Amino acid sequence: MSDLLEFRLLKYIAMIAETGNFTRAAEKLYLAQPSLSEQIINLEAGLGIEIFDRSGKRVEPTPAGLVLVSYAKGAVRERNEIVKAARAIHLGEVPPLRLGFSSFVPTVVLEEFQRLYESVFPACPVHLTGGNPAQIVERLRHKTLDCALLPMPVEGDDLAALQLGSTPLVVCMRTDDPLAQLTEIRPSEMADRLTVFRDPESHPSAHKRLLEMLAECGVRPQVSCAAATPADLQWMIQKGFGLALIGGQAKLEPSLTTRAVAGVTWTADTAFVHHSDADHLALPLLTRHLRKGSNHKPRKPEQRKKNQGAVQLELLT
Repeated sequence: MSDLLEFRLLKYIAMIAETGNFTRAAEKLYLAQPSLSEQIINLEAGLGIEIFDRSGKRVEPTPAGLVLVSYAKGAVRERNEIVKAARAIHLGEVPPLRLGFSSFVPTVVLEEFQRLYESVFPACPVHLTGGNPAQIVERLRHKTLDCALLPMPVEGDDLAALQLGSTPLVVCMRTDDPLAQLTEIRPSEMADRLTVFRDPESHPSAHKRLLEMLAECGVRPQVSCAAATPADLQWMIQKGFGLALIGGQAKLEPSLTTRAVAGVTWTADTAFVHHSDADHLALPLLTRHLRKGSNHKPRKPEQRKKNQGAVQLELLT
């Protein structure tokens, strides 16, 4: 039965839904109206459902038809995007993908993204720009970057963010630190020593969220050391300036180690971000592939829930 739903019929369904009229749809499809009507009637008979309600002035999808209309629109859009991309690759007209990234994004995420892009757009260049999240977001808004890999949360109605990965947030310390003898660190045990942070100005919303999460555990740290890069952060810990919270995937210097935080499930999350109006032809295909791989839907920042025992911290430090 599914063989009845050929692509041309999906295109017809999408156009009828768009115009709300068989005659106007036929004109746009360069078909005779009787032929279009007959093909849809035959499809409805073959599927055993009524796709369109023709009783009003405007043709509207039935409840069952809405499912097919949604699928048809998506299929037509995806097909057009793929053909456009294939043609651009063939003609050598794919512009470089201008990708921004934060140094606090795990290297493995960058490498996986690069492999994905090379598989979808072979022999098409990527131009990389590193920077802190605040700078990268401004460049996305000014459209001097096409997309970025950034720590979450990413705020702004003008930005689309798709979560890619998540890693536990852990306490980083020197290997000779007395706390390294423990399997887990209770928040109270690190309260007075948690002094090394990523520069708060580089990602203000994430820093604010981190302080809120810590406060819920009774920890109110003094931010005495602000690091611009992961290397700066680890150097500060090595030199005895304090402890820090970092993503569990971070590559550590030999003299450093990490321990889990007891009683919480904080995570450091990474997102693929682009401006809602960005027009690079790679973005729709990349988003589709990334969504399938991550099993996450595009998301906007969520309000923190009160009084929950385990909280997700959308910050990569």
